[in-house]
Amino acid sequence: MSIPNEALQKLLQELETRIVASQQQIGITKAQITTKQRDIRMLELTSKEIGSLPKDTNVYEGVGKMFMSVPMNTVDKRISTESTELKSDISGLEKKLSSLEMTHKNGRENLERILKSGDRA
Repeated sequence: MSIPNEALQKLLQELETRIVASQQQIGITKAQITTKQRDIRMLELTSKEIGSLPKDTNVYEGVGKMFMSVPMNTVDKRISTESTELKSDISGLEKKLSSLEMTHKNGRENLERILKSGDRA
């Protein structure tokens, strides 16, 4: 049973397109994970710095082009909430990355299998 050349060529193009798309998505996902990890480190540093201050210290947060005085416990809550959300996002991105890597691997294996079977024909 032989596949016509046109059908084989179309199949190879589709596989190659999927492989390239998954490779691009892998790069994008890795960049997103790196960015979120950097944001978590920044939040941890900010929390550490704020934690070393006396409790009655005035703390200000940027709001648009101005700064507003905010209670320190409000800042701590915001930082911990953002950190939790970022960790959750990273977990989801790691699952997505795993899926994309599997798709990429399977696509490459299928492409190699088709090319090897073409050598035998």
